[in-house]
Amino acid sequence: MPAVFEQPTEPRQGESFFIGIFQDILEQSHWHYHNNYEISFITEGTGRRIVADSIEDFQPGDLVFIGSNLPHVWIADRERPDMSTRTLETVFLQFTADILSPMQLALPEFHNVARALQLAESGMRIEGQTVNDVSRWMLQMPYMNGFERMVHFYMVMDAIGRCEDFKPLASREYMSLRFMPGNKRIATIHRYLMNNYREQIDLGRLAAEVNMAEGSLCRFFKASTGMTIFEFLNRIKTDFACRLLMDPELSIMEVCLDSGYNNLSHFNKQFRRIRGQTPSEFRRKFCGLF
Repeated sequence: MPAVFEQPTEPRQGESFFIGIFQDILEQSHWHYHNNYEISFITEGTGRRIVADSIEDFQPGDLVFIGSNLPHVWIADRERPDMSTRTLETVFLQFTADILSPMQLALPEFHNVARALQLAESGMRIEGQTVNDVSRWMLQMPYMNGFERMVHFYMVMDAIGRCEDFKPLASREYMSLRFMPGNKRIATIHRYLMNNYREQIDLGRLAAEVNMAEGSLCRFFKASTGMTIFEFLNRIKTDFACRLLMDPELSIMEVCLDSGYNNLSHFNKQFRRIRGQTPSEFRRKFCGLF
């Protein structure tokens, strides 16, 4: 069995990017985002993939390229005939924009690489022959040395940039309205809440992330956003719940738990306060559109 890697936030020492195998169980899947670009190839598991406001089924062979700071999650099916403790396995490649300099991207040889980065901003599901080429190289890369691995990284990016058989994920509406904080501390707080919304939020730990006292943190956040930290946290949870509610196979209770609530009554109350309707009403309205 391959080693299990946690999703890294930055490459290891001596590497410009990270390529590895990630194995997940249902309870570990959570709505999150990070600064890295990410290419993911599913080798095992089925379920639903949510990227920004896109929700689609995934299965082995699913290949997506996601730009930095796009919220995403892969939710494995709860019931499969071959269900084991591992419900999802993916080969993934993560890197930051720093790996490719503006001078490199201006070169004619890197035209397709630059296009791949541009397409990734809203996320893309890659199809056709490109899936075969990219997945073959990605499966080989964990076992290559540094220079050979870098050459294959360029090959992967060039192939994605040449691809015409793909589907954008995030809608234009989402991209125009996405949360783009201008303040570094607000961005850090937002990222922390996004990555920990299913846990009990520790204000002390969050304050330490931005080098502030708890009281100062709360006042600063309210003055900057017009909301308390916990009001903002509930908006993150209900935003994710809206995406889950679009899947009629999930019960309201399952949506409640997957969204970070452990009490159905509290979930209904918060959802109604923020959305102006109950989760059930939201689902009926959404289903009525199709």
